Amino acid sequence: MEEDNLIFDWNSVDYEIIRNEKQHPHDLWFDDETLRDGLQSPTAKNPSIEQKIELIDFMEKLGIQKVDLGLPGAGPQHIGHIDEMLEHMGNMDYKLRPGCAVRTVISDIEPLVNLQSKHEREIQASAFLGTSPIRQYAENWTMKKILETAENAVTYAIDNDIPVMFVTEDTTRSKPEDIKNVYSRALELGADRLCICDTCGHVTPNGVKKLLSFIQEEVIPDSGVKRRDIEINWHGHQDRGLGVANNIAAYESGADVIHGTALGVGERAGNAPLDQTLVNLSLMGVIRNDLSSLNEYMRKANEYIEVALPHNYPVFGKDAFETGTGVHASAVVKAMKKGDNWLADRVYSGVPAGKFGLEQKIRIGHMSGRSNIIYWLEKNNYDVDDGLVEQMFEMAKNQSKMMSDKELHAAVKSFKL
Repeated sequence: MEEDNLIFDWNSVDYEIIRNEKQHPHDLWFDDETLRDGLQSPTAKNPSIEQKIELIDFMEKLGIQKVDLGLPGAGPQHIGHIDEMLEHMGNMDYKLRPGCAVRTVISDIEPLVNLQSKHEREIQASAFLGTSPIRQYAENWTMKKILETAENAVTYAIDNDIPVMFVTEDTTRSKPEDIKNVYSRALELGADRLCICDTCGHVTPNGVKKLLSFIQEEVIPDSGVKRRDIEINWHGHQDRGLGVANNIAAYESGADVIHGTALGVGERAGNAPLDQTLVNLSLMGVIRNDLSSLNEYMRKANEYIEVALPHNYPVFGKDAFETGTGVHASAVVKAMKKGDNWLADRVYSGVPAGKFGLEQKIRIGHMSGRSNIIYWLEKNNYDVDDGLVEQMFEMAKNQSKMMSDKELHAAVKSFKL
């Protein structure tokens, strides 16, 4: 049977995204914020420079287009790390485009002027400034003050040939007129990249679509510039658990760059997980990146940043492709015995493990059937003896959790004795 006939995909019913490439500066890109926004997590560890460089290598290998290397305003150590990462990227002739987050103050942008001159490559200044009424009230800001602050920072950057991505913090809770005023002024001053932020994880997919439509259909045209000349970035957070859904909504709504972090590391509940975003857009056929090393990248991020990786985390958690349930395992085993990896990877999984450098695993525990045991014995080159199977079956039924390989090998040994 044809593979296409084995799965009816309801996701594709009446679903079509028509992206007019003439209206965009480039294809869909990704910006990895792990080493900047991700490190703002209260429990995150700041990796060594050697570890950061290793994570940079993974970003390049995965075909990620942009990276935020850090916040120069955080101090000399951060500037030193940014300098060394830029040196490495230059020596390796990486395509990965560097950027740094900066407050809209000249002292944050000054280090980029020096670094850009030293490394002879563009370094995007991601200049951020809050615009929501709640932030304005808390800070005692006025729109006049916000506009003046933006003008000073953007003008300084443009005058020093630093490309500017103007970032409005808390865009998803900002008034339309305020968004329009500050973005229009940034565009007028020479910024050619805008970043729409769900800083507090407030927005739903409908809000993403409404906001991006407003930016593209009103703000940019009324500013006297063409849509294709402006790069629209989307930056989301996880406070309501909608980070990935909102990233997909941003793609559907015409965003040019989607931001995220490894394993969703970030402040409070974290940023939108870049790994899950890549997985979903790959399965949707939107991107064709080779993601076979994505699992290894997540393992390294987990180790170096000490961000949590729950057992049930989608795709990259320990339990993601393991099953000990008799009915489920039986179906996977039958598929494996057909010699069909495609089938085994999908019969009880919505995500094909092999596409992301992983594999299906059959475990043995209190909910397992004899097929689990027979499969394990065969895989570990043991003779399948009926008595052994029954002994292991009874043993498994009396367990409170899945048996480890060490326990299973011991069970085989005790039977032979």
